[in-house]
Amino acid sequence: MTGEAVASNDVVSTRVLTVPNVISLVRLLLVPVFALLIVRGHDGWAVAVLAVSGASDWLDGVLARRLGQVSRLGQLLDPAADRLFIIVTLVALAWSGVVPWWLLGVLVLRDVVLAVMLVVLARAGFAPLQVHLAGKAGTFALLYAFPLLLLAQWSSWVGVVAGVVGWACALWGVALYWFSAVVYLTQARHLLRESTDTA
Repeated sequence: MTGEAVASNDVVSTRVLTVPNVISLVRLLLVPVFALLIVRGHDGWAVAVLAVSGASDWLDGVLARRLGQVSRLGQLLDPAADRLFIIVTLVALAWSGVVPWWLLGVLVLRDVVLAVMLVVLARAGFAPLQVHLAGKAGTFALLYAFPLLLLAQWSSWVGVVAGVVGWACALWGVALYWFSAVVYLTQARHLLRESTDTA
């Protein structure tokens, strides 16, 4: 979704070319840029790309609401950009030894579980569930954790502080990510049960 959950009075359009959608597309294009920077050891520029990505994730939601440009494409593009950026970033950071591989596994497992849930819902005729605030908050926490974890590699007091704050954000992000997954699974179970009862 375009940065925030759509309120009941928001008009969801079918427009493709909107400012929030362009921002989400740019964030998608930054994914391979970040991966290349990490592989080539340009950690400073990689931190900058992560910071821009995190800021753009907040910005596209604000603009979508204020400009009245909430769109169906944005509802798909924004979370897709978030998930792709998180996964690619974690792979790059784990490959570089910045974060452990278990962190990647925990987050990938959550997305696999929800992907299966979406398939089950789709077969039952239900649309994807509305983005929950906890899921969005978890995404924000993870996107802000990554540049801090990169900065934690610096051998100075900046690195120490960045490491503490970065891991705090990462662990909160994981907790919120999985909490939102439980919420989605609960909502899906209720929908499926209601459809079975009314069949």
